[in-house]
Amino acid sequence: MTLVIKGARPYGEGDPVDVLVEDGVITAIGAVEVPDGAEVLDAAGQVLLPGFVDLHTHLREPGREDTETIETGSAAAALGGYTAVFAMANTDPVADNSLVVDHVWRRGQEIGLVDVHPVGAVTVGLKGEKLAELGTMAKGAAQVKVFSDDGLCVADPLLMRRALEYSTALDAVIAQHAEEPRLTVGAQAHEGEQAARLGYPGWPASAEESIVARDCLLAQHAKARLHVCHVSTAGTVDVLRWAKARGTKVSAEVTPHHLLLTDERLATYDPVNKVNPPLRTGGDIEKLRAALAEGVIDCVATDHAPHAVQDKDTEWSAARPGMLGLQTALSVVTETMVKTGLLDWRGVARVLSERPAAIGSLPDHGRPIEAGEPANLALVDPDAGWTVRGAELASISANTPYEGMRLPGVVTATVLRGRITAREGKIC
Repeated sequence: MTLVIKGARPYGEGDPVDVLVEDGVITAIGAVEVPDGAEVLDAAGQVLLPGFVDLHTHLREPGREDTETIETGSAAAALGGYTAVFAMANTDPVADNSLVVDHVWRRGQEIGLVDVHPVGAVTVGLKGEKLAELGTMAKGAAQVKVFSDDGLCVADPLLMRRALEYSTALDAVIAQHAEEPRLTVGAQAHEGEQAARLGYPGWPASAEESIVARDCLLAQHAKARLHVCHVSTAGTVDVLRWAKARGTKVSAEVTPHHLLLTDERLATYDPVNKVNPPLRTGGDIEKLRAALAEGVIDCVATDHAPHAVQDKDTEWSAARPGMLGLQTALSVVTETMVKTGLLDWRGVARVLSERPAAIGSLPDHGRPIEAGEPANLALVDPDAGWTVRGAELASISANTPYEGMRLPGVVTATVLRGRITAREGKIC
């Protein structure tokens, strides 16, 4: 299979060049003569980036195929420029054993739009009582490298310590949903002026920050790799900076919605804005953006969380937390980080591709755009924009907080191992 990408600008730098891809590998960059029978993708001077990697995706299969499936989630990912995603373990049944994770992995392989890597649960049934079969999942067909009880915190410090210690022998990473549950009982919104005015029980920032601090200490003691999911507070940034300065093997992600949206949106009482952790303040957003640019926060992860209409279109307290994110991530990063001058396109490659691939131990993703490297690529038109409509997204669900927003930056094509998986808004 031969593909020629004509007139692309790798990382948005320099004059347009052609990229020759043969058998899934970049073989030449420059002025390329199109071989007979080759497929041609006209980039027209657009930005060429390594394909994106999402460390935090909820694909809902098995168990909630009414909200998303591996097939529809893979389509959303490909349309969003992703070539690999990590599917979280809070399915039904829970992905806490090799049978479930291997099913998710094989289903992703069958569909073939993106590489789907299942995340194994840290504890049996996500109950936080007993370690799951980490070793069996790591050694099975799925070769699980990331474990998380996301949606719930591994709150027991002894259990978290044992998970971190065990993970070192597996060369795996433990990804923590940082939330001290005793501080968030009944919580509905960020604890602050908005929650007080609206009458919502508050969700303190310290519920996140205290767990991050604890786990950084545990990870350093165990010489283990810790990953902090969906960082949302300025205080967590301070803890991460402190821990990294001490040599702790800790990485962290921030979601697109925590880079753009604040708790001021809660004034509408629209549950589409309900998410876990909650939307925070403008001051938090400012510090999260700066930390991402600096590298204190390593990457952007979507926390793509589809929900059925009946689970979101209800009163706030009963609504499920979560938002769609796969197809809008690049645009939100463009709005919050590129347009503000905090990141250039090489920086975008770092936070959407290179760092998440390294954290998730994916050697063939997040690679440089150079001859000899795998052709996992995303083509972006930085000058184009689009209006988000939930009903038009590839996901089964439509719970996007960006409904009706005009966002900059459009993914025009995605390439997985030399094969175009999405092009001009359509799956190939």
